[in-house]
Amino acid sequence: MTARTRLLAPRRLVAALAVAILSIGIAAPALAASEEQEASTSVSWGARPDDTAQGEGRPNFIYDLEPGGELSDAILITNRGEEPIELSVYAADGKTTSDGTLDLLPSGEESTELGSWIAVEQDEVALAPDESASIPFDLAVPADAQPGDYAAGVVAAMRVEGGDGLITERRLGSRVLLRVAGDLAPALEVSDLQADFSGGLNPFLPGSASIDVTLTNTGNATLVGGADLAVSGPFGWAARAVDVGEIPEMLPGTSLTRSIAVTEAWPLVLFNADLRATGDVVVREGAVPPPTATVTDEASTQAWAVPWTIVAIVLIIILIVVWRAVAAKRRKRAHEAEVARAVEKALAASRENETAAV
Repeated sequence: MTARTRLLAPRRLVAALAVAILSIGIAAPALAASEEQEASTSVSWGARPDDTAQGEGRPNFIYDLEPGGELSDAILITNRGEEPIELSVYAADGKTTSDGTLDLLPSGEESTELGSWIAVEQDEVALAPDESASIPFDLAVPADAQPGDYAAGVVAAMRVEGGDGLITERRLGSRVLLRVAGDLAPALEVSDLQADFSGGLNPFLPGSASIDVTLTNTGNATLVGGADLAVSGPFGWAARAVDVGEIPEMLPGTSLTRSIAVTEAWPLVLFNADLRATGDVVVREGAVPPPTATVTDEASTQAWAVPWTIVAIVLIIILIVVWRAVAAKRRKRAHEAEVARAVEKALAASRENETAAV
C-alpha cells in the first residue's frame, strides 16, 4: 500500500454518527401498546451546527485549537414532529467500538476528554412543533492538553418509557472534531493475531480458516487504512492474498477487532498467515499533512492444518501391517515349537528302540 493521506469526508462521518447516537440507549424494547407506537413515530427532531462566526452550512463541528484555546459555537435543534417535545442537551466523548462503529459514551457515563471540555449553555430545551432553538456552547481546551485528535458529540436526547417499564434514550446530534496543536505522532499496532484451521473429510479438497486480529491506534492522530493478508502452507506452498475488507476510521487510543474468513485453505500440515496493516492520518481538506502521514505494523501466526483423514488412513495401514507382522511372527514361532516337539518325540522314540534292542 503506497503512502498517502486521506481527506476527511464530513458527510459520511456525520451520517455514521447520527446512526450511532440514535442507536444508543438504556434499553431498546418494542413499545407494547399501539398508542405508544403512534406517539413515538410522531416525535421527530433535527440537530445540526448553527450558522455562527465559526462557519455556515457545516455538516459537523471541526476545530483546530492550541492548548488553552477557547471558542463559542451553537447547535440548532428543530422540532419536526406534530407534538411539543422536551429534550436534554449535552456533550459526550466520542469513541470507536471494537467492531469499528463510531459511537458516543452512554448518558450517565462521565466524559474525560473533549466531551468534558464542552459546556452547553442550557441542558434542556422545550420546543413546539416546527420550532427551532439555537443552543450555545463553549469549548475550552485545558492548557495541559496533549496534542492530537479528539472527538465528541453535542446531542439532543429524549428518554422514552416503553410499555414494560424499560427506558430508551433517543439521541441525535452533531460530531465535534478537534485537533489540538502540537506534534502529531501516529502509530498503529497489530496484536493478538490468531489462526484456526478447519478441514473436511476429503483430504484432497481445501478446508477453511479464520484469522482473528486486533488493531490498535496507539498514536495521537485519527487513522484510516487497510490491511494486507497473505496465507500459505509450509515452504510457501499454495500462497495467496486474502481480502481483509475495509478498515474503518480509528480514533486515538481505540482498538478494532476483525475476524477474517479464509476459504480454500489447503490441509498442508501447517497454515501460515502474515498480516500487514497500514494507517493513514486523516487530514482535513486544506490542512498540511504531518511529516509521517502513514504508519504500518505487521504480525505472523501459524496453525496446524493436518489432513486428519490421510493421517487416519495411514495409521490404519500401519496397524494392519503391524498386525500382519505380529501374526506372522506368532505363526512362525508356533511352527518352530511344533517342529521342535516332533523332533523331540522322534528322538525319544529312537532312544526307546535302542534300549529295547540291548
